[in-house]
Amino acid sequence: MSAEIIPLRQPDGESAPTLDPMLALTASGMNAVNAVILDRMQSEIPLIPRLAGHLIAGGGKRLRPMLTLAAVELVGYQGNRHHKLAAAVEFIHTATLLHDDVVDGSEMRRGKAAANIIFGNPATVLVGDFLFSRSFELMTEDGSLKVLKILSGASAVIAEGEVAQLSAQRRIETSEERYLHIIGAKTAALFAAASRIAAVVAECDDAEERALDDYGRNLGIAFQLVDDAIDYDSDAAKMGKDRGDDFREGKMTLPVILAYSRGNEEEREFWRGAILGHRSSDSDLDHAVSLIAKHDCLIDTRERARHFAQRAADALAIFPDGQARRAMIEAVQFAVSRGY
Repeated sequence: MSAEIIPLRQPDGESAPTLDPMLALTASGMNAVNAVILDRMQSEIPLIPRLAGHLIAGGGKRLRPMLTLAAVELVGYQGNRHHKLAAAVEFIHTATLLHDDVVDGSEMRRGKAAANIIFGNPATVLVGDFLFSRSFELMTEDGSLKVLKILSGASAVIAEGEVAQLSAQRRIETSEERYLHIIGAKTAALFAAASRIAAVVAECDDAEERALDDYGRNLGIAFQLVDDAIDYDSDAAKMGKDRGDDFREGKMTLPVILAYSRGNEEEREFWRGAILGHRSSDSDLDHAVSLIAKHDCLIDTRERARHFAQRAADALAIFPDGQARRAMIEAVQFAVSRGY
C-alpha cells in the first residue's frame, strides 16, 4: 500500500474548499438516484409522499449518496447498481432524521419547520419506518448478500448509536471516548457503508474496500465533530435549525465535554445545572458559549475534526490521482472548514 500522505489545504478565504467538485462529479448519477427516490417514496396513502417529500425536497447536502457515486467513479465501476443503493443510503439517512426530530422535539430542520411539527409525531415516526422499509427493498433488489449485510449492519449500528446518545443525554460524566464511540455509530457508520458498497459492486480487492470504509468512517466522525461545534458557533439562519439545540437538549457533545473538564468548580456547577436542564435560557446559552470560547473548546473540537479528516484523505492514497480522488478529498476539506 502506498505511504503517500495527502495534505489537507487550509482555506484562505478566497479559495475555500467547496462541494462543487463532488457535485460536478456526481451530477449525472444524482439525477438517476433522485429519480429512484421520487419513485420509491410514492404510496397510495397520500400522507406518506407528502411528509417524506417535505424533508427529501427540503435541501440538504445529499453527501451520503454522493459518497457512493463518487467512490464508484474512483474505482471505475461502469454499471448502474449503485443508483438504487445510493437511494437506499439516502432513505436510511432520511428515516433517521425523521425519527431524531421526534426524539429531540426539534422545531426546525434545514431552515423550515420540522416534519413532526407539521404532521405530528406518530405520522413522522411511521413515515420514517416506511422509508427504512423502502431502503431494504432496494437492497434486496440489488441481490448482493454482502451489500445487504453492510447496509443492514450500518442501520443497526446507527440505531444503537442513537440509543447510546439518548442514554448519555443529561449525563455530565460522559467522556470524550464515549462521545467518539457514539458519533462513530450514529453518524460515521452510514458514511462508511455508503463509501464501501462502491467497492463491493465494483468487485474491488479487500484493501480497496477497507480504504473506502476508512475514508467514509473518518469523514463521518469529522463531519459530526464540526456539526457539534457549529451548534455553539453559528446562527439559525446559517444552520437551518435553532442555535443551541444541543445545549437545551442536554447533549454531551465535545465542546461541552472539553469545557466541563477544563472549567473551575463554579463553571462546572453551571454545566451540571445546564445539562440537567435547569439552566436553558438564552442568557444561559450565551454564558455556555462564553465558557466554551474561554477554554478554546471550539478550536480544539475543529482540530480533532481535522485529525479525522486527514485520516480520511490518507485512506485514498492507494487510489490513483484523478478527478474522483480530488473531489473526494475536497469534500473532506469542505466538511471541516464549513460554518453551516
